[in-house]
Amino acid sequence: MRAVFVDATPSLGDVMERLRRPDDIPVAIHRDPDIRPEALPALLAGAAIAIDDHTQFPTEIVRRMPDLRHIVFLGTGARSYMNPEELAALGVQVHTIKGYGDTAVAEMAFALMWAAARGLGDMHREIVAGGWPRPEGRQLTGKTVGLIGLGGIGTEMARLCAGIGMRVLAWNRTPREAPPGVTVTDLDSLLAGSDVVSLHLLLNDETRGFLSRERLGRMRPGAILVNTARGAIVDEAAMVEALAAGRLGAAGLDVYAEEPLPAGHPLTRLPNVVLASHAAFRTPEATDNLIGAALDHCRRIAREARGG
Repeated sequence: MRAVFVDATPSLGDVMERLRRPDDIPVAIHRDPDIRPEALPALLAGAAIAIDDHTQFPTEIVRRMPDLRHIVFLGTGARSYMNPEELAALGVQVHTIKGYGDTAVAEMAFALMWAAARGLGDMHREIVAGGWPRPEGRQLTGKTVGLIGLGGIGTEMARLCAGIGMRVLAWNRTPREAPPGVTVTDLDSLLAGSDVVSLHLLLNDETRGFLSRERLGRMRPGAILVNTARGAIVDEAAMVEALAAGRLGAAGLDVYAEEPLPAGHPLTRLPNVVLASHAAFRTPEATDNLIGAALDHCRRIAREARGG
């Protein structure tokens, strides 16, 4: 049995080499993060396991990979890149990795919240262009943050926000015990009562388009929106309209409906938006956790194949 890391960035490839054990199954590290799906059948010939960071695995392409039995996706958002149910029907199991970057993503959400509140994105752009803006920002201590999703990342975000004296509201799709200092409420009350709304949902069929035009309209006028989850969770066109009109006061975004964000996208022209490049989970600590978990998946798959 062998595995192929199909789209390793230089840093991810280096971590994979460092964390592999001598008794692990062979893992070929393909150091090309921009590989196209059409090239996957040749790359994965003879491999039972594909390790995937961000490459699309269309079902019709996977049909051409008779040896493939497992895809280890580096994260939780596999549905943005493949259809797990269709692949399962072909005998290919998709494995995801949770919890590896909860702290890293929550810290990015926290940073984006502050950057949006103080207008740091636009201030930076104007200073680089030779200006010297003096905008009036917002103080967040004592304000209310509403967390949509209270899994590992949402819980970490709650800890950070409570630590600076914010009131923390939360809503989760399924019943969940709230950590100390967090008030669980219904979604409408959260949207209407929060100065900041931060998204922490997984993307699936039920959450695609979750923050719709109607729900955006229920948010407190002038509120800040933070999204480090998935771009498709939000009606992006409606969000742009609300930001342009000032109904949304600001946004801090790490994820988008289309990635990379196209040049000239309306979000790049809005002064009340702070943009990041889907990098919330990129820290050395989270990367070690991620690659370590991927290797653990490979070890488990190999043991099961041996009947151990």
